[in-house]
Amino acid sequence: MSGVRRFGQLVRVRPESVEAYERLHAAPWPAVIAAIRRANIRNYSIYRYDGLLFGYYEYAGDDYQADMATMAADPEVKAWWALTDAMQEPFPERRAGSWWLDLPEIFHADSDAVGPEATPGLDPPGDRQA
Repeated sequence: MSGVRRFGQLVRVRPESVEAYERLHAAPWPAVIAAIRRANIRNYSIYRYDGLLFGYYEYAGDDYQADMATMAADPEVKAWWALTDAMQEPFPERRAGSWWLDLPEIFHADSDAVGPEATPGLDPPGDRQA
């Protein structure tokens, strides 16, 4: 393995689909979760702000393209994506062949290096007081 790769991605959720999208993700299909794991995806999270969905995941395998192709060929994943894609609106500037827009990583700190004392001048995470 060449190390963990981190991914941040954006897609829009259609305003009329927010509730259904969140309800679907509150009870994900076990076969889809299993396919994600088999594809060597770890720490997968999706966050929503207004009409934007931000996805984050880590890839811990050796052949990203092959793992993604295998996952995309899974019948349960195809059915899941048919539902979720209809609820989303992708960004036109996304990479060819990608539904979500890949974001460049501009900062990363491993868990053992987090904190103001580890990164001078960096505000600590959490709520800010006005």
